[in-house]
Amino acid sequence: MSGILPLIVIAVMLFFWLRSRQRAKRAEGLAAEIGASLLPPERQSTDRAYPDPEAEAVLAALSRGEWQPAAQALAAAGTDWERRSYLVGVVAARAAEDDTWLRAWQAARPDDPDAAVVHADAKVSLAWKIRGGGWAKDTSAERFAGFHRVLREAREDFARAASLAQPGDPTPYLLQIPLYKGLSAPHEALRQLWAEVTARAPYHYEAHWYALQYWSAKWCGSMELARDFAAQAAAAAPRGSLLTMFPLVSWYEHNDDEAPDEAYGWPEMKALTEAALADVAVARPGHPRVAEVRHLLAYCLTKQGRHEAALEQFRLVDGYVGALPWRYYSDPAEVYCHVRAVALKGAASRAAG
Repeated sequence: MSGILPLIVIAVMLFFWLRSRQRAKRAEGLAAEIGASLLPPERQSTDRAYPDPEAEAVLAALSRGEWQPAAQALAAAGTDWERRSYLVGVVAARAAEDDTWLRAWQAARPDDPDAAVVHADAKVSLAWKIRGGGWAKDTSAERFAGFHRVLREAREDFARAASLAQPGDPTPYLLQIPLYKGLSAPHEALRQLWAEVTARAPYHYEAHWYALQYWSAKWCGSMELARDFAAQAAAAAPRGSLLTMFPLVSWYEHNDDEAPDEAYGWPEMKALTEAALADVAVARPGHPRVAEVRHLLAYCLTKQGRHEAALEQFRLVDGYVGALPWRYYSDPAEVYCHVRAVALKGAASRAAG
């Protein structure tokens, strides 16, 4: 009997090993099948969070020196302030590279409020290009001097843009928040600007994004100030505004580098993730920031081991990685595809049994 027991133990171990190998092979096959339509790193666009044919057409026209499609797109946005500020940002970023077409636009329409706000925001984009994306300690005095000089110039441009804007337009106010951040404006000054923004658009996503950055520890605030700002915004916002995302963004910004992986599974994090998922589910389909929310949700859900739910978000944004958290990395597409592979493998393993 004593000689048989070791054989039984070996047989049992061999059985489980073979079953494990079969399950792994089945999962590998399922992963290949499930992920067949997902794109490789080299086919991920780092410029956008989602496909936007209108914005791409506008940029193509600008590359030909044609400003009229940009003017038409901004006019068509009307009082959709989310879309308007998004398009202003897209067009202004291109003007920071070459503003020949913008000068032609201004010459043709000297008092056009759209051209004025694009001009002002282009100054801010240019200032940040001058500064560069490095840490303050790695940024030269010359770069900082140019950065601050252009930001101070942009103040006057925004004052003019605000004077030309519709009374209810928050755009020339909310786009000043990065300027205030760059100049380390006092908290009271930011609060006064914020009052102008929220009087016109109290639940504007991009405005809250910029403000959260200002209040974060790496800029003009602290972890506590950022957390409180995000919590208050989420508590007051209507469903579908996507502002429930900001407590999650604040946590990621201040904790992701040092928090253990299991932190994403803590009850607090699961509750924040669920709130954001519920918000996305009822957001209007054309909201220009829905995809940005989905990107961070895909990351958080993967970290929580909720691989099927993560994969659902990945499928909705695949092909575009110009969003948090990927854009914080030197190779956004590679990191995106790595995290997506974790979700894919987890989903396939569960499906394989």
